[in-house]
Amino acid sequence: MKIIVSVKQVPDTSGKVAVNPDGTLNIKDATGCKVLVVTMGPPPAEGMLRELIAMGADEGYLVSAREFGGSDTYATSQILAAAVDTIGLDKDDIVFCGRQAIDGDTAQVGPQMAEKLHLPQVTYAADIQKDGDTLTIKRMLEDGYMTIKVNTPCLITCIKELNTPRYMSVSGVFECYSKPVTVLDYNALKDHPLIDATTIGLKGSPTNILTSFTPPQKGAGQMLEGNDMKTCEKLAGILSEKHII
Repeated sequence: MKIIVSVKQVPDTSGKVAVNPDGTLNIKDATGCKVLVVTMGPPPAEGMLRELIAMGADEGYLVSAREFGGSDTYATSQILAAAVDTIGLDKDDIVFCGRQAIDGDTAQVGPQMAEKLHLPQVTYAADIQKDGDTLTIKRMLEDGYMTIKVNTPCLITCIKELNTPRYMSVSGVFECYSKPVTVLDYNALKDHPLIDATTIGLKGSPTNILTSFTPPQKGAGQMLEGNDMKTCEKLAGILSEKHII
């Protein structure tokens, strides 16, 4: 059994690059399975994969090629599905994705990958229990939870509350450079049925991002205490100064 976890580097509001934190190693602890992490991005993303190996993953796969640049969620799901299929899925394997990336916030890539891999999918997973080739999943809804069972192989998108991301261990840091990170470039995937010049990169993307930027920092709020008329008059004065009223 193996778990394939799709991860993504995203810009955080401090201007640095962060790892989208959704994903899990909990099933590895319970079953002793192998965990493979997969990301699509430029060559420097290998460093992020090494960090995840130091946290407990066994192998990394970097999907990287100039031909993949500019891909939107549709084209990205084509490429990642081809990568997962190339790695190979067995009867009891699981593909994990985050519910949504914390930059684009679209929640589209995971479900699109499941469709292209012809896998059953469960989204918004809050808890997962494994019994043989059956998973019992607690799925978060807007007004409650649903418990659902699904057989493997399958794809699951997880909410961030499913687990707490782990720290790198000292031994993991020393070992992470001895474990493999495989680069899947265009030549490695070009013969896959999902990979075509019209379905990847800018040409294969129905949508294009015009600009991406860090939102400006909001100023600190002002607290007014009291429930008397003076407090109301003070609030009205502040709103009037700002031409809100």
